[in-house]
Amino acid sequence: MADDTPSDAPAQAPPPAVAGDGPEALEAPGEVTTTVTTTTQAKTKPVAPRDDLVTTRHTLKVGRKSLHYTARAGRIVLRDEVTEDGVFRGLKPRAEMFVTAYTLDETDPTTRPIAFVFNGGPGSASIWLHMGLLGPRRVLMGDVGDLAPPPYGLADNPQSLLTECDLVFIDPVSTGYSRAVEGGKAGEYHGFTKDVESIGQLINLWVTREKRWLSPKFVIGESYGTLRGTALTEHLQSRYGMMLNGLVLISSVLDLASIDFEKQRNDRAHALYLPFYAATAHLHGKHGRRSRDSVVAEAQAYADRDYPYVLSQGARLPAKERAEAVVTIARLAGLSEDYVDRADLRIEHWRYFGELLRDQRLTVGRLDSRFTGPAASAIAEEMDADPFFDASDGAYTAAFNHYIRDELDYVNDLPYQRLAEEVHPWSFKEFEGRPIDVSPQLERAMRKNPHLLVHVAFGVYDGATPPAAAEQVLALLRLPEHLRANIEKCYYDAGHMMYVHEESRLKQSADLAGFVRRASRLTTP
Repeated sequence: MADDTPSDAPAQAPPPAVAGDGPEALEAPGEVTTTVTTTTQAKTKPVAPRDDLVTTRHTLKVGRKSLHYTARAGRIVLRDEVTEDGVFRGLKPRAEMFVTAYTLDETDPTTRPIAFVFNGGPGSASIWLHMGLLGPRRVLMGDVGDLAPPPYGLADNPQSLLTECDLVFIDPVSTGYSRAVEGGKAGEYHGFTKDVESIGQLINLWVTREKRWLSPKFVIGESYGTLRGTALTEHLQSRYGMMLNGLVLISSVLDLASIDFEKQRNDRAHALYLPFYAATAHLHGKHGRRSRDSVVAEAQAYADRDYPYVLSQGARLPAKERAEAVVTIARLAGLSEDYVDRADLRIEHWRYFGELLRDQRLTVGRLDSRFTGPAASAIAEEMDADPFFDASDGAYTAAFNHYIRDELDYVNDLPYQRLAEEVHPWSFKEFEGRPIDVSPQLERAMRKNPHLLVHVAFGVYDGATPPAAAEQVLALLRLPEHLRANIEKCYYDAGHMMYVHEESRLKQSADLAGFVRRASRLTTP
């Protein structure tokens, strides 16, 4: 596990100010100030970290209306309480977390909803949801068959969720510009519990400083961010007494065993991926004139009943039944019967992406199977790169790096870590000996706060967190019917980041706006 402590930003970044060595209160966000340090005997006293938020003001045109809003970008210092023999000795800086926040001007913060947003990974910064779906500016990358070339572009986003709620985009420690402080240990944050606790601490700090305790509050997560967001929702309740109005799970995975092919004898994922394989095979012409819905429905029925039974029988399965299973799985997944037979009826997803269009020397995207790319080798067992990530990475990275400096005036010479490999191996020590599953936390959160609404977004062509896996986990929640009714689901004809598909982006934006309005339950006293 990486345990390096990155150095602070160079002098030309918004400079941190000196904090005292002794006990001190948390600094509220404010104007950036410059600190002068003195040098004694060729040694410079370390500069203690301080918030470096930069404020800018903007206007977003929505129809005939102009929305005026304030943006703040920068790092907020997280501090831990220090006690000795039960006596409070002060607050010690531990990490600097980067946020980009948007608040609509001339609104009442006690009634204006606010959403806290992050992506997943683990190790991902928040630029994907920020620049692709929710923020007031969005990247122009195009879509399948019409991808934009470099240097890409930005446009206003009149469908931004800012029309309904204030937004705070959070980069976990070691992602974006977030870092452990000098002398700290970044590795402490590269694990399930500390990750949730640090983001919870930041949210509590923001809500308190900004006087948002009476605002309707939301958490929005994508991918691993749905696992994080679910645990965080329960953590905010138990640690801070903070009740949310809504939890948004985009490309959800609450139980990692549902998508894990690596555990020995875990056949669950093989069955749960079959509907995704069927949808992908249909998209790429493997099912003739049949409708996608009928193909996926057949695959779902087989995955629910026959497929788990067939896999569970192993060598006990009669030859005739095995032969029938080979034919069915191959037909639904769009693969050859010979391949399915040699794979012992088990289609691992990385191999599927390289196998489906092997005869065309193409690989299929994992994050979005609508995307294809040339195979590095016609005989490789797995694909060597995800065509969707290759298509989207440059556009999002260029857009954000321009936007944060040129439009939000935040300057920092640290590399913006959109994907931080150093967080791996991610620690799940809390789950040793049991599945990595946060559905019990969701159950507890919904029982404790029966007003909590949950929105789940699925991408039909998502091969990272396939819909059937998430649907099964939701179906197994131990909740009474009146609480189960608080969960709503939306499907989109795209992949993991469904908002790269323009039609899906527009629909998803409208769906989320409606969800925020319903969950906020704003009434006039």
